[in-house]
Amino acid sequence: MRLPRTSRFILLILSVSVCTALIALRPAHAAPYFEDGFLGLTQQELHEKLGMPQAVCDRKSALRVFTYYPISDWLNYFSKLVSPENGEDVYIFKRDGVEVRYSFGYAVDPNDQSETRPLFVKLVDIEFSPPVPLSQIPSLVPEFRPPTEAASPVFRSNIWLLLFKGNPSPAARFIIKEKGKEQLDWSLAYQLFSLQGLPDRLTTKATIDRLEIGAQSLQLVRQRQRHTHEAILNPYSPEFAQQAAAPVAPPKPIPVPKYAE
Repeated sequence: MRLPRTSRFILLILSVSVCTALIALRPAHAAPYFEDGFLGLTQQELHEKLGMPQAVCDRKSALRVFTYYPISDWLNYFSKLVSPENGEDVYIFKRDGVEVRYSFGYAVDPNDQSETRPLFVKLVDIEFSPPVPLSQIPSLVPEFRPPTEAASPVFRSNIWLLLFKGNPSPAARFIIKEKGKEQLDWSLAYQLFSLQGLPDRLTTKATIDRLEIGAQSLQLVRQRQRHTHEAILNPYSPEFAQQAAAPVAPPKPIPVPKYAE
């Protein structure tokens, strides 16, 4: 039975609308989410930007225990034994006498069940060997451009610093697994770790072992993590440098009681 011309036109419009909606639901990957230039890229786009990785590592559970594979062994054998997103692409650079190792963690679209589903960069883990002072990191990692405003949101614990920069990106929710992520804004975040611990009086000489570039929520920190995240002055601001240069008042001596003999 041949449909009338009007019915055929309506069906055509509906088909186009459905296709457009499906395309809109797929995560955009023409450009990264933030100024770091990595988060949100597909694995293919990352390889086009940096070349093929020197190795691939897989993470054991939630521990920082890794097994490294040559890229040829990973592609030909090991990648077929685990989910592709379990492998992190590793790039190693030598800069100013420091080994700088990048590891890229990936996320997948949970609605895409195909065997060739694309991987999207969700985290950049950068390690320094040997550890380096806080002040040296911008020269070792070009993608690390910390804010310089004193009022920029910066937090600390005894082993890490957390810096937020720039405006939130709604598209970044795609790489987040946090429950209730749709109700929160997600921004570019730099988290710097010190295995030896940070001094109580922070200076730019404090040594850093590792830097993570990812997306975090400033709302989440202020609403639910305020007891573990201490707000501090931005260590990359001129005001911090002036504060660090100020002389430190000597501690007051503890009075010693005098006893009658």
